[in-house]
Amino acid sequence: MTLCIVGAGAMGRWLAATVDAAPALDTDLAFADTDADAAADAAAAFADAETVPLDGGTPAADRSFETVCLAVPIPAVEAAVANWAPHAESAMLDLSGVMVGPVDAMREHLPGRERASLHPLFAPQRAPGNVALVADSVGTTLSPLLDALREAGNDLFETTPEEHDDAMTTVQAKSHAAVLAWALAGDDVREEFHTPVSAGLSDLAGTVTEGEARVYADVQEAFGGADAVAEAARELADADHEAFAALYERAAERAGSTPTTEGER
Repeated sequence: MTLCIVGAGAMGRWLAATVDAAPALDTDLAFADTDADAAADAAAAFADAETVPLDGGTPAADRSFETVCLAVPIPAVEAAVANWAPHAESAMLDLSGVMVGPVDAMREHLPGRERASLHPLFAPQRAPGNVALVADSVGTTLSPLLDALREAGNDLFETTPEEHDDAMTTVQAKSHAAVLAWALAGDDVREEFHTPVSAGLSDLAGTVTEGEARVYADVQEAFGGADAVAEAARELADADHEAFAALYERAAERAGSTPTTEGER
């Protein structure tokens, strides 16, 4: 299989490494990126991988690949589907992290070809892990690639584009906003003062802020969530003792925990 990975960042390289290590796949890798140096660096990490020169974001008209994988930023993915569809002979998949827009675009621009959207729910350095999958039209081209991901220890679970994007509002956008707000609002304290809760939040803040700000900004723009977190924080801040207790009980119910009763304190 000839596989061109568009986007030579960490996630594109993760897919390349996973596919390259699969003994059942005979893959000729190529990398394309608007940053030609990034594409060259990625290709250099794999034996016989090539760099695909781009002109205006696309390769020469006569260049095509059996499969094209889009590992591009969220704001660029729908345009990339349209631009790269003529260069995908059999299949296209994307790793952008959003699904409704890319899947709709692939259905429009690649009728009759295989299509899938994948979202690895982890940073590449923490692979393997859970991978959300929309297997929109999967056949003999994409099935071996998906099998290679499974054989590398990833848990691919199927979803719909709508379910995925709704979930990302909570598991990504709202979670990131809450952790970043805590980091921005908190003060420096001695390590000995940390409770299990604050120490856990400090660790989470370190995890969130070790990534790229642009990626987190893209997630916020795509899915929202910060406003809801701010509204919840304001509701807590404005609550009197009785209202705060009611909010606490509601949060405990949603978290599936059992608050300590007055007599147990």
